[in-house]
Amino acid sequence: MKFKLARSPYFWAILAVGAVVTAAWVGRERYQPILTGARAPDFTAYDLQGKPVSLSDFAGKVVLVNIWATWCGPCRNEMPSMERLYESLKDQPDFQIMAVSIDAAAGTTDEFGNPGGDLKAFAKSLGLTFPIFHDPTGKIQDIYQTTGVPETFLVGRDGIIYRKVAGGTDWDAPVNQELVRRLLSE
Repeated sequence: MKFKLARSPYFWAILAVGAVVTAAWVGRERYQPILTGARAPDFTAYDLQGKPVSLSDFAGKVVLVNIWATWCGPCRNEMPSMERLYESLKDQPDFQIMAVSIDAAAGTTDEFGNPGGDLKAFAKSLGLTFPIFHDPTGKIQDIYQTTGVPETFLVGRDGIIYRKVAGGTDWDAPVNQELVRRLLSE
């Protein structure tokens, strides 16, 4: 009987399905979508001096996590509105922007052939004063399950994502400023 069971295609199909279900259950945390209302996953990027900085370093603050690249036109268009939002809230010590570039290192290209950018020159050309971070591995895109750049997540003091935007937006628009101020007052 055992010999016949091991030769049965149904046995192997059930065994394979069981393995897939078990793997999915064990790794279920990795497969949860990153949506509004979800807890923002922690990540580490590097400031422009090369110091590692994590989202968890800003626990208890309202954080605008922006994933971008220097070669991205919509990113370039969006950055001035982020600067205006940052300037309008600079008296709020509990507000932080984490603009995380996924550019390859300067002078190299990423796996898709996009050129690495000079982040300091980019920030200077747009007059950006908010902190710029770098993740040359692009791991943040996997962690946040992004579909492209820019993609932005507004994280409240409680670590929950209150707004997710795929594509560029006007961050200093009244509706966005109102949401950030409301999260700061909570």
